[in-house]
Amino acid sequence: MAVRTESLLDKLYNLRGKDSSILKEMDEQKTAAEETKEKTTEQKAILQKEIEDLKLQREELEDQGEKFKNMLKGINRDDYDTVLKRLNLDFDPEGLLDKLNENLPKTIDMVEKNTKESEEELVKVEDEMNRAITTIEELGIRKDTALANQEKLNEYIDLALSGTINITRDSITSLLAEFHFTEEEQREAAKILMFPEDALFAYNDKIKMKDKSGKSISEVIQEAKNISEEEGPVYEKEEVKEDKTSTVVDTLKGVGIDYLDFTSDEINELMDNFDKETIINNVNYIVDKNIDKDIFMNHVSMLYDKELEDKINLLMNAGKEAVDIYLNPNVLVKYNKEELNRVIDRINASGMDAKSIPLMAY
Repeated sequence: MAVRTESLLDKLYNLRGKDSSILKEMDEQKTAAEETKEKTTEQKAILQKEIEDLKLQREELEDQGEKFKNMLKGINRDDYDTVLKRLNLDFDPEGLLDKLNENLPKTIDMVEKNTKESEEELVKVEDEMNRAITTIEELGIRKDTALANQEKLNEYIDLALSGTINITRDSITSLLAEFHFTEEEQREAAKILMFPEDALFAYNDKIKMKDKSGKSISEVIQEAKNISEEEGPVYEKEEVKEDKTSTVVDTLKGVGIDYLDFTSDEINELMDNFDKETIINNVNYIVDKNIDKDIFMNHVSMLYDKELEDKINLLMNAGKEAVDIYLNPNVLVKYNKEELNRVIDRINASGMDAKSIPLMAY
């Protein structure tokens, strides 16, 4: 499914400001992590106090229980029979001692169990707290990266709007990959930035008009989107404008070369020296000689070089293989046909074999 140009521009412009969906999501995640950190910090303090109290309680149960046992063992009820009867007191040292021996170990076991449960809960709470702290730290790093990417994106868009962008498609797509754009979105967005006259200029003008109202960028984008949905797609264009750029692009496509592999400066250079027949002949000749078309990347002048075929023939007649030429395209840019012929003649005249001299030494 084709990527709608306007939707893509909505997405790009949303990423430009403080209300960027990526930055907002990070802020929401950080807020949630900070709340978790605060909650678990309080829970940790409560559990630590609870564990401390339970341990103290156990010590006291053992200490006081032992003292109580010894005290009860030393009491003979008969020694206090008159007092107990006259005051009607129900005091049974032996019965108390039996209950103490029976219930004290159970109570101590229950305290131990509660202590263990609290300690296990403390471990869980500390793990949750540490995860929240780690998340906060990671979000800080990720936000710094996101802000740097946002700054670079704004730079690219501003350069495109000024008509001076000279960034390769790979640089643009690599940046957009950081914003989780799909590969298709990356390609279309690169096209928009490298050829801003097709959609970017008009979209930016609409945003600027709406922005005068003092609304946030997200509100502006949403309004622009709503208006466009009512009026129909304004920016959707599958073809480049019918001008010289279009002719260049169509010619490159026709010979199987992706124009987005070139910077806007290289496209302008090709437009200034455009010769459709020469471009087609040069590409076909390169393919016929089993040289990869990638040789034209970063060497756009070779596309319109009318002497390219003659220069390659000179090198091959001198014993150079297609792979030698592919790996050393600079020699084709550095010399015209006459100059290259003189270089080869001088090498041969010196008694050396031009075939054995690496092209990088030419």
